[in-house]
Amino acid sequence: MNDTMNRRRPLARDVREHSRVLHSTVVALLAGAGVLLGGIAGAADCEVVASGLRSPIGSAFTNQGNLVVSETGTTNVPASGRVSIVSPDGGRRTLLDGLPQGTNAAGGDASGPNSLAMRGRTIYVAIGQGDTVIPGPPGSTIPNPNVSSALFSSVLAVHLSAAAERSTAGFTLSEQNRMTLAGGGKVMLSNGKGDKLQVELVVNFPDYVSEPNAANAGNVRNSNPFGVLLVDEFMYVTNGGLNRLFKVNLDTGSYAELAVFSPIANTSGLGGPPFVEAVPTGLAYSDGQVLVSLLSGGPFIPGLSRVKTVDPVTGAQSDFLTGLRTSIDVLPVVVGGDTDYLTLQNNFAPAPPWPPTGASVRRFEEAGSSSVVVNGCMLYRPTSMSIDPKTGVLYATELLKGTVVKVPLN
Repeated sequence: MNDTMNRRRPLARDVREHSRVLHSTVVALLAGAGVLLGGIAGAADCEVVASGLRSPIGSAFTNQGNLVVSETGTTNVPASGRVSIVSPDGGRRTLLDGLPQGTNAAGGDASGPNSLAMRGRTIYVAIGQGDTVIPGPPGSTIPNPNVSSALFSSVLAVHLSAAAERSTAGFTLSEQNRMTLAGGGKVMLSNGKGDKLQVELVVNFPDYVSEPNAANAGNVRNSNPFGVLLVDEFMYVTNGGLNRLFKVNLDTGSYAELAVFSPIANTSGLGGPPFVEAVPTGLAYSDGQVLVSLLSGGPFIPGLSRVKTVDPVTGAQSDFLTGLRTSIDVLPVVVGGDTDYLTLQNNFAPAPPWPPTGASVRRFEEAGSSSVVVNGCMLYRPTSMSIDPKTGVLYATELLKGTVVKVPLN
């Protein structure tokens, strides 16, 4: 474990509440999400491109024009995490099945593959918290003595050929494969049709860190790798359980804490706790800086969510895009030589039970500017957005519907 993992910071509330609301999957991270400044009255649903996905979380385009989508899996179905290929005509094919899924004991939701990123012929996919922790004595969280996979809280690399991408009917990791990966080995899969796929472990973070509290000296705080970004020889990984950003050397697998996101002061005047958690989710890179979306913690007060810049060398951080409520992803878009920034918010609802409708894509022309809603249709618990580099069409993954949709922009 890195020395940086030994540094602790005060919590805005006790760890069990943090685990309950902001636990391993985006389902729990976004359990009470909403959208600031309204939605799109009367807007129609977006055009469904693909359906039947198992709670899709992340997406990225390949150099062949396909969309690869990470799926966190099905509740109470072990090893149901998956990566799918969605073709331009809307067909969905399994690329890799059998990825770890553990039902979270605190929230009862599936937790497996989170977001992904792609470089060349390699997909990097973050594996979330799974069932690594369970509720302990009142007011505490403890390690799960019967965790279902040693691959939780890790990042895997999936190497695929162009031929396999075009035609594969899918590969599946076995339990022995998962054990080999957890031990640091590489796995070569074959589907019996001549297609091959190589999978390896890039980095395996600790499942939790010790954080004693008044209720229990054995209290822990769960890890939850979520967003993945590749820049040169480094990979940046957000951790939505620890509220940190890690920098990983792709050549060696060594990593270090780059930034800690402290609780955000509640200056909204709308009530609620004095501080809320700053939960890092989506990642992007622009003008030499890492952009990090910070989903504000419950009760998801308008205006507290934001996007920060983080210096990739020093870790220095600054507010970049503000006035949000549930920012889950950020996407720089070059328009006429200038860069605009799209932010994806997860849900439109002012209070529990947070119906999953109307989430917005907002456009900022620059840092510090006001924003406007640009999606011309309703989104339902979106978790990621990707722009087709060939057509300029925006796509979003919808968690609860299990769909990929085209998003018309105003």
